[in-house]
Amino acid sequence: MAEMITIARPYAEAVFKLAFEKKAAPRWSDMLGLMAAVARDPDMANLVGNPKVDRTQLAEIFESVCEGKLDEDARQLIRLLAENHRIGALPAIRDQYEALRHQHEGILDAQITSAFSMTAPELDALVNGLEKRFGKKIRAEVTVDASLIGGVKVTVGDLVIDGSVRARIDQMAVAIKR
Repeated sequence: MAEMITIARPYAEAVFKLAFEKKAAPRWSDMLGLMAAVARDPDMANLVGNPKVDRTQLAEIFESVCEGKLDEDARQLIRLLAENHRIGALPAIRDQYEALRHQHEGILDAQITSAFSMTAPELDALVNGLEKRFGKKIRAEVTVDASLIGGVKVTVGDLVIDGSVRARIDQMAVAIKR
């Protein structure tokens, strides 16, 4: 995984620079999201790994799957990645691009895991509290994990705030064993 991040970094930085020069950051987020999804597709992965598929053919097939949703710069990126045997790096390129974009825009990504689905007001209150704590805009991704029993677990960068019932039970079990 570290190798893929190393491979993806220069591409993500170049795309980031281009996107902000052309004031097209949201458009690039959309295009990279699409390209990453296509690259993850099992059928596309088979083509990428097939030595009988010429790199030019691969780029053309990839572009056709995207059905005209890519601009010329994005198509050039596809051709470059195909030529360098790096199509498989697209998901990592997208992730690194988004991290650069969010850092530039002062946005933090938060992974919120809840024992139950949250209502919009509950999520808004939690996000507002996180924004006050970090002093930045928070973009939240919410998942439901019933094994938490109750409460929520929030991950922002390297910080984990675990307010779940499961975490409290685990803490009590450790305390009892001492």
